[in-house]
Amino acid sequence: MFQWARRRVGAAYERLLRREISGAPTHVAVIQDGNRRYADKQGEDTPDGYRAGAKTTERVLNWCKEMGVEELTLYAFSTENFERPDHEQAVLFDLLEEKLYEFGDNDRVHDDEVCIQAIGDRDRLPGRVQEAIDYAERRTADYDSFTLNVALAYGGRNELLGAARDVAGAVEDGELDPEDIDVAEIEERIYDRPLRDVDLIIRTGGDERTSNFLPWHANGNEAAVFFCTPYWPEFSKVDFLRGIRTYESREESWRRAKAKRALALVKALGGVELAEARGVIDRFRGSLPDESSVEEMGAEELGIEEFEADGESSEA
Repeated sequence: MFQWARRRVGAAYERLLRREISGAPTHVAVIQDGNRRYADKQGEDTPDGYRAGAKTTERVLNWCKEMGVEELTLYAFSTENFERPDHEQAVLFDLLEEKLYEFGDNDRVHDDEVCIQAIGDRDRLPGRVQEAIDYAERRTADYDSFTLNVALAYGGRNELLGAARDVAGAVEDGELDPEDIDVAEIEERIYDRPLRDVDLIIRTGGDERTSNFLPWHANGNEAAVFFCTPYWPEFSKVDFLRGIRTYESREESWRRAKAKRALALVKALGGVELAEARGVIDRFRGSLPDESSVEEMGAEELGIEEFEADGESSEA
């Protein structure tokens, strides 16, 4: 009886969240934390936790497609994971190898045109995992409907350090003028196939830190971050929707803040022509969420009443 009631409440909450969400982030990145702790909690061995987590990964892929997410990055194996006992690493490598081949052959992956790519220092991985990566990438290289990035032997600082060394070497060899170094130049040297900026980072397992994950693509884009307590195998669709709601709330707040600052700036520009000032206001009306009117933000605070009054008098 209790489980039935819990499912009913969960389904109702999921419907509520869906009504509250009007869109979806383009690129979601996930730190899949808590597999080992989940296994301990269940009285199982560590490999069982990783296998349960792999099932969650498959569900999240389905949810992303359903919600309209276009790119998903999974933090599957960090550079710090090399410090784990050899037997734990072996279990992870076995599972990664298995899933990469499985994804490379999966009918749904091909039907949905999912492009799979690995990011990170793959040379540090066992040869068999590198071969599985090559297989999945080769089989899906021509697809562009959805991108699945698997972060393996990944460390954000190492990623940026490698790009910096690459740029320095190009400058030293005379292949690159220092004046030509810009954001695009760095991005081209981070990955063979560029990533979109990250809109939302989700971390499971209760820890509230982003663990050196995608610093260039997330921090530079001021990505929203959603921390939740369930271990990765327990991560549910409700948790996923809560993450997207966090992203939408942050985006709405950010748009309002930008529009508010811009309108306040217009108020301060007392010497500009009235028509030009009104034009700036009109342009920023579109930046407000849900086509909201400027008056909803507080016309008096933003100085809009002065412009409207001036407009009426000049037209008269």
